[in-house]
Amino acid sequence: MTKLRLPELTLSDGATDFIDDAKLHDLLVAPPPDAARVREVVAKSLAKQALSVEETAVLLRAEDPELVEEIFAAARRLKQDVYGNRIVLFAPLYIGNDCVNDCVYCAFRHSNRDEVRRTLSPDEIRQQVEALENRGHKRLILVFGEHPRYDADFIHDCVQTVYSVKVGHGEIRRVNINAAPFDVAGFKRIKEARIGTFQIFQETYHHATFAEFHPRHTRKGHYLWRLDSLCRAQEAGIDDVGIGALFGLYDWRFEVLGLVTHALHLQARFGVGPHTISFPRVRRAHGVRLSERWFVNDYDFKRLVAILRLAVPYTGLILTAREPPELRRELLGFGVSQIDAGTRIELGGYTEAGDAQCLQREQFELGDIRSLDEVMGDLLTDGYIPSFCTACYRLGRTGEHFMEFAIPGFIKRFCTPNALLTAMEYLVDYASPQTRAAGLKLIENELAQMPPTKAKDQLVERLRRIQTTEDRDLYF
Repeated sequence: MTKLRLPELTLSDGATDFIDDAKLHDLLVAPPPDAARVREVVAKSLAKQALSVEETAVLLRAEDPELVEEIFAAARRLKQDVYGNRIVLFAPLYIGNDCVNDCVYCAFRHSNRDEVRRTLSPDEIRQQVEALENRGHKRLILVFGEHPRYDADFIHDCVQTVYSVKVGHGEIRRVNINAAPFDVAGFKRIKEARIGTFQIFQETYHHATFAEFHPRHTRKGHYLWRLDSLCRAQEAGIDDVGIGALFGLYDWRFEVLGLVTHALHLQARFGVGPHTISFPRVRRAHGVRLSERWFVNDYDFKRLVAILRLAVPYTGLILTAREPPELRRELLGFGVSQIDAGTRIELGGYTEAGDAQCLQREQFELGDIRSLDEVMGDLLTDGYIPSFCTACYRLGRTGEHFMEFAIPGFIKRFCTPNALLTAMEYLVDYASPQTRAAGLKLIENELAQMPPTKAKDQLVERLRRIQTTEDRDLYF
């Protein structure tokens, strides 16, 4: 039997530590910008141009409440211009929480002996996927700890298992991954499973803080191995990658600059930046006690979301169920393009968990445990189109190809029709009567606003087929 082992800490060709702590700090302690400079930077973003790190710092140093409101307004406008009123939905599925790391903020850390450890078997994965499909999900992100048993072959096989499950009209059409870094060979093996985005968070870009929260004797204590990870993924052919930081470990403004620096590095090196950026805040977790010195309040959290939207106009922003429903609802207008819904993060939680959360089986406490149908109903009532679309990935509109469509703003030609089609699937197959009524009304309103074209006629015909036949998975 082959002994399971973690990959060697081999960096990508030309790997470099591109985070200059001193430079980023200097940008943050510069004098507050005047209104004219802030508006100049905002205007560049509204012209759909990515901001430099220096320009992002201008927005971060803007403390005047009136200027902050202008930043909020600009983020709302840019969100509408680039993404329209659609919101992409997904669900996380935790596969295993064994971990060799000892991250101070994480309930899954190796030294937390009270945490319930579990790795789902193939049959248990199928049960979870069946439950998710029966609720209407089409997009998942699989989450793994870092452990020898969660090697590239294991992740590959888990993805294949997920794709194999089909219940009625239910199927998972896109599987994303949140897992530990791999070497190039490992990433290539995982790519063979037809994954979507591979997501790895740096957690904190500040070197001293990274060392404080990730002991040096652990795998995750290797700053450059983690920072370089998505470069290795790109070298392996995975052109859809996601970055993120855990806000509350260090100065939130520094972390925003770290994320933007990372995005620009990927763009410069590979011709395409990250597909998504995540910005979770530290939440309560079993056996975790943290200083609240760097915790981010709601006002500053809104600022960081708005500034990220302006800094990276064409990068998807993911807002997770760590946040409470009321705040999520407000932040949708600030530039968020993806959210999870109906989320449970206990191992086996989609079939075994009740209404209450069990922190001994979770990585952290959730702020929003509404069902998928409740989230769908609220989105529709607020005028958003919930989308389960996966068309771009299946038609090759990813990486550089995606940017060719997105940067001119043409992506709305594909996204709105495809969002309406996937929303109709949900309404017909899974929705409660109240959600169905709200959804049909929204689709009617969206169609009324579209000018008469051949494409609109095709959309109307496909919507009719979903309502009256067994036809599904129709897209442009």
